[in-house]
Amino acid sequence: MDVLDAIILGIIQGLTEFLPVSSSGHLEIAKAILGDESLPKDSLLFTVILHFATALSTIVIFRKDIGVILKGLFQFKWNEELQFSLKIILSMLPATFIGLFYEEELEQLFGGNIRFVGAMLLVTAVLLLLADLSKKTSKNVTFKDAAIIGISQAIAMLPGISRSGATISTSVMLGNDKSKAARFSFLMVVPLILGKVAKDILGGKITIESSNFTPLLIGFIAAFVSGLFACTLMIRLVKKSKLKYFSIYCAVVGVVAIVFGFMN
Repeated sequence: MDVLDAIILGIIQGLTEFLPVSSSGHLEIAKAILGDESLPKDSLLFTVILHFATALSTIVIFRKDIGVILKGLFQFKWNEELQFSLKIILSMLPATFIGLFYEEELEQLFGGNIRFVGAMLLVTAVLLLLADLSKKTSKNVTFKDAAIIGISQAIAMLPGISRSGATISTSVMLGNDKSKAARFSFLMVVPLILGKVAKDILGGKITIESSNFTPLLIGFIAAFVSGLFACTLMIRLVKKSKLKYFSIYCAVVGVVAIVFGFMN
């Protein structure tokens, strides 16, 4: 993988991790178009590095909220901070279960099956459209909502289904405030990404020596910077109910991906 490809994939990851258009789906499509012929372990390493970069950008944007979560966990008082922390933990359980017990089966879906990615992008388009039609409220995320949103996040581990799109849409359709839904969606994924990175490194699944360091660094920077921009932009767009435009985009890309898949 050369530097230019690393920059392109880094920007794609940074933008699509937060914008509801499926980062995993776009990375699979981009790799197919760019003709990514890197070794599976090297490709996995690059993907993990990009996800770590976007997790770091989330931490920067929501550093105050994360401080509140950590404070709530160690106060041991049944206050709003502790409840929010427990909701985040509850939302992580379904995806954690899938990651621990069905990781190999899930990874088989990331083998360049562009038609499947396209179909899942169409699912994302429908979810975003339904969320955009939902009424505005000021409701907070409840424990029941957190569990349902967590299931939605687990389903969004499939390539082509946007994690942010699925979780925000689910939260909004449950009647939650849109800005609070976006905030919860972005915060709930940080521990999962960091846990995944640690698991792959400590488990020996990936090693830094297995790939060229320069593309990794360039890709990391590109994903981090574009992630900062996309995260800030997405919060504003959700508040203004602009999800229908992403719905149209996902539908178009989904159809193009399906056609591309049949042609190749």
